Amino acid sequence: MGSLIATLIVGGVAGWLAGLIMKGKGLGVLMNIVVGIIGGAIGGWLFSLVGANVGAGMIGSIITATIGAIILLWIISKIKK
Repeated sequence: MGSLIATLIVGGVAGWLAGLIMKGKGLGVLMNIVVGIIGGAIGGWLFSLVGANVGAGMIGSIITATIGAIILLWIISKIKK
């Protein structure tokens, strides 16, 4: 149960940050959490491909998820156009 809560917190923060960075491309609170969680998977996958590590713990997870969420929001904005 604790890891689920941590995942939701990281996803929410990452989705919110990605929405701010992408200048209003956020999708609302619930969807930002979803984007952040999916972004965490995307970011983790991309970083593992290049052999990069942004750090351990909550901060590293938020950075990884935020970068992945930014990429996901960029893809969504291109699909919407």
